[in-house]
Amino acid sequence: MTAIDLEGEVLGIVRKLAGELHPHRRETSISLDSSLDRELGFDSLARSELLLRVAEAMQIELPDELLGTAETPRDLLRALRAAPSQRSTAQRTASRDSDQRPASIYVPLSAHTLVEVLIAHATAHPERVHVRIYEGTSDTPRPISYGVLLARAQRVAAGLRHAGLEPGQAVAIMLPTSAAYLETFLGVLLANGVALPIYPPERPSQLEDHLQRHGLILDSAQAKLLVAPAQAHPVVRLLRSQALCLEAAVTPESLASNDTEAFEPTPIRADDVAMLQYTSGSTGQPKGVILTHAQLLANIRAMGTAIAAEPSDVFLSWLPLYHDMGLIGAWLGSLYYGMELVLMPPTAFLGRPARWLTRLHEHRATISGAPNFAYETCVTRIRDDQIAGLDLSSWRLAFNGAEPVIPDTVRRFCQRFAHYGFRPEAMAPAYGLAEAGVCLTVPPLHRGPVFDRVDRDTYQRRGEAVPASVDVANALEFIASGQALPGYQLRIVDDTLRELPDRREGHVEFRGPSATLGYMRNPAATRRLFHGEWLDTGDLGYIVGGDLFITSRVKDLIKRAGRNIYPYEVEAAVGHLPGVRNGCVAAFGTADAALRTEKLVIVAETIETTKDARAALRERIDRCATEVLGLAADDVVLVPPNTVPKTASSKIRRAECRERYDRGELGRPASAVAWQVIRLWWSGGRRLRRTLSDEAYALWARIVFGTIAAFTWLLIAALPTEPLRWAVMSRAADLLLRLTRVPLSVRGIENLPSQPCVLVSNHASYLDGVALVAALPPIFSFVVKGELKEKFFARVFLERIRASFVERFDAQQGVLDAHRTTELLRAGRSVLFFAEGTLTRMPGLLPFHMGAFVAAAEARVPVVPITLRGTRSILRADVWFAHRGAISVDIAAPVTADGPEWQAAVRLRGHVREAILASLDEPDLAHMMPPELGADAT
Repeated sequence: MTAIDLEGEVLGIVRKLAGELHPHRRETSISLDSSLDRELGFDSLARSELLLRVAEAMQIELPDELLGTAETPRDLLRALRAAPSQRSTAQRTASRDSDQRPASIYVPLSAHTLVEVLIAHATAHPERVHVRIYEGTSDTPRPISYGVLLARAQRVAAGLRHAGLEPGQAVAIMLPTSAAYLETFLGVLLANGVALPIYPPERPSQLEDHLQRHGLILDSAQAKLLVAPAQAHPVVRLLRSQALCLEAAVTPESLASNDTEAFEPTPIRADDVAMLQYTSGSTGQPKGVILTHAQLLANIRAMGTAIAAEPSDVFLSWLPLYHDMGLIGAWLGSLYYGMELVLMPPTAFLGRPARWLTRLHEHRATISGAPNFAYETCVTRIRDDQIAGLDLSSWRLAFNGAEPVIPDTVRRFCQRFAHYGFRPEAMAPAYGLAEAGVCLTVPPLHRGPVFDRVDRDTYQRRGEAVPASVDVANALEFIASGQALPGYQLRIVDDTLRELPDRREGHVEFRGPSATLGYMRNPAATRRLFHGEWLDTGDLGYIVGGDLFITSRVKDLIKRAGRNIYPYEVEAAVGHLPGVRNGCVAAFGTADAALRTEKLVIVAETIETTKDARAALRERIDRCATEVLGLAADDVVLVPPNTVPKTASSKIRRAECRERYDRGELGRPASAVAWQVIRLWWSGGRRLRRTLSDEAYALWARIVFGTIAAFTWLLIAALPTEPLRWAVMSRAADLLLRLTRVPLSVRGIENLPSQPCVLVSNHASYLDGVALVAALPPIFSFVVKGELKEKFFARVFLERIRASFVERFDAQQGVLDAHRTTELLRAGRSVLFFAEGTLTRMPGLLPFHMGAFVAAAEARVPVVPITLRGTRSILRADVWFAHRGAISVDIAAPVTADGPEWQAAVRLRGHVREAILASLDEPDLAHMMPPELGADAT
């Protein structure tokens, strides 16, 4: 057998076992250097099964110590080559695994930079079309292959070097959607420059504002070169007066005229800065987010894993390439996964919205997305005669992000276009921010939108998202933005950075592999961004079962009469009124200097000019605000079209709108409504009272736990019999829950068999053991990690209650411990496993390890699935700050293996995991497990 044949056989066996262990996880590239535990999730029993299969396939004996020393398939290959041959080449060839991966479009999984991604595709399939771009007024897209794109980008890189670009310098790109944009952006990266996308001026009326903002951006980035079309150079000359750092402006044509033979590439590292992404400035001055090649690739890979991106997908986008959703999400994501990208200029949609859906139909696009306003535009401005015969059934993923997602818009879009083949489960409200690259959360595939109606008064006064009953007419409605991408984590914290439980509004923070290094030349803003290893998104929201619900930007939140008011809801409602320009409404709070409180201001664009018409429109807006919020606006300002300031991506710049209002530039403000001083005091003190209440509860819980734990340990250590120890432990757990006022509900206790069994529970919190002891009869032994033997107090306690220790890091010892658990079952003792092997602070069910199910299959005993809910919200991992909450324990019907073999144990694991997932109401993380949560337990 050749070396290639042997490698193929080993990898085939590894892939087959990985598929059995993780059937729902998207297939990843498995190489000889893939980590068996971190990347493939093989625990000690799975590695034992792997060695048995390799030895059987090769008909040789492998050394026993290989179980503990083999960390990659390459280690197995070395052992095979060192072992004596015991069968013929013909026999080996006949047993080759037939389940080899089919040939497919190359995806550069090992690339470290975007430049490597481009070169890899251009080398593997230079003729494959990467982009089909609509330019000008043409109805025929221009195809661009990977090979052509690389060649032209190299010419641009040579031109940039000739123009004096040094490695690490920023190049501003002010180009419309075009082939020149793609070539220029990649040319900057090839020259080891830093790409700085900025948007071209849109309207002459906004020229001064545009130049002032861009002057600040260019100076912040210290950009010496600007690439712009020739027709924009009069504007560029004005811009140079605002940005003193700018030395030269060049056209794409002049750059591409250079000879690539003179271009000498310089090494580019993964941690080199690839681009600066200036925030939209919707809540203030834009800040330059620093993103490296590694961070961009990490975000793209995480997105691709979450949405199951494939080279066979077709991505269609009209989003501008200077915007992160269009640049990173649409183009760079398509580039990485080798999928075809259909590009339209933004004006193609804005001028005729039906073009978006028509192009989706024509190209059979599978992925496309846009901000919420685009979906609203489709509902209100597309006539049926414009889309006759349209078929949207190929559209499997419709992203909705980059601005607040309005539940009513999503609902009406799904209903309107269902007739044209659009499936509601394709709608994917998502959430992201420049500081994370582009994306942070997406919903599970094929789930569709999830709406949450909450009691308005409770939420606005106390920040608690209490579900509203169906008969409540004035409920507040939010929509889920999905769950954190693989490898990312979210948390909700209060003003003191205490993490909050589910359904409590607070500041949204995240951490993950694409988190920015900070803001360019802005150390003060960078310091405000970071709270330790967590980044503050600047948004408010809450979490339910792993789903993030965004409620407002922090700076957009309006505090009035002791209530929190969210501007998006009233803006959307007012935008639908006759006489108001939809999408051109701003609601914000501004300080009332006299009474030191905030007043609610609504600014709306209108073409109405007569006094009577404007007075009637103000009445309608005020009535609408009262109906939506239960409060009247303090001031309604009517302004001419194109007055309400917006970002380049059409977000309302409420901070600037407020500033203009305060300066009297948006119209004459109405007289302020008088406020009661006592109400102001109550509003200001509400947050402090809530914080003190939370602190007091956490302190009480800590005191109760410490006192009960100390007395319980002493009694367990002293009592002579196991029944007495368990009786004390059960009473202590019950007392702890009662004193901390944590309700415990138990369902399905009748499902516990009288015979020995394996109990399998999800693992969400350090409270899980307490909850199970309080809920279950004393009929079992805990299976715990072996390193607890090294801790005196833990070892004494666990040994006295007959816990079974399992080694997690020594594979050979771990297998022996698993077999001892089987013997414990055969001796008539039930055992309880936390089959995830670890716990995390984020909601979701991790993959299950095989120990519980192998033991149950070998001992021929049933497995009882147990679902714990509520413990994580009360006490999260790594945080010893308890919150109020309730715990439920659901015991499902027992499941029995259909045989003692490995495959039977795998099937048993699948049945038990499905039962727990069905009752858990948390996301399934089996196909999205980040490497740091790999197999670390038996």
